[in-house]
Amino acid sequence: MKTVCVIQHTEAEYLGLMEDHFEGRNIRFLYQRPFASGGRIPSETKGFDGLILLGGGPYGIVSGSLLPSLGPEMRLTKAFLDAGLPVIGLGLGALILTAAAGGGAEEAPLRFVVPMAVASDGDMLGGHLPARFPLALYLRDRPVLPVDAEILATDSSGEALAFSLRGNCLGFLGHPGMKRGMAEDIIMEFAETPENTVESLEALGEAQSDIAEALTELMVGICRHTGWM
Repeated sequence: MKTVCVIQHTEAEYLGLMEDHFEGRNIRFLYQRPFASGGRIPSETKGFDGLILLGGGPYGIVSGSLLPSLGPEMRLTKAFLDAGLPVIGLGLGALILTAAAGGGAEEAPLRFVVPMAVASDGDMLGGHLPARFPLALYLRDRPVLPVDAEILATDSSGEALAFSLRGNCLGFLGHPGMKRGMAEDIIMEFAETPENTVESLEALGEAQSDIAEALTELMVGICRHTGWM
């Protein structure tokens, strides 16, 4: 059985629709909650076959309210990368991944949008990246990709929404398994909220079935790319 370390940054955001896919493939995921009483960031990779860094609502890594556990998470992510173990970053997690891998991040406002991601090529993730799929973004700041990163999908303006690096790592600017209830809880958890939250919640609700459908194929690509399947 593969075991994946999952760093959770808020009460509201978790793996969402991705949980059932991991469980169905006998991939165990262990949540680490540094924001909770007694919570901590692991100091080493021992016992884990990979790392998933979740989003963080309004937290940023170069602007706004900086993620309190950013330092330890950067060190842990670098440890996984140095060990050749796969890392997946979602939202804020994608920013941490790019920074740890030699790229960085730049300031961008807090936003909640549900764009359509368009695959850069039909062979991405071994042909298991859907040609088009909705992706719910709830984050601030923007990644600066390292030179070895490969863009997997973009939005209508050409901005990268998904990328791969180091051969077995993936970043998504949004959460591919986001539920509307998760977004609602993130909004209620923090005083700072993005503009147009009502419209974005409606868009997420309308896209929910398409998100679930796309995730079925996407999870095949994710699990094979990371070597977890």
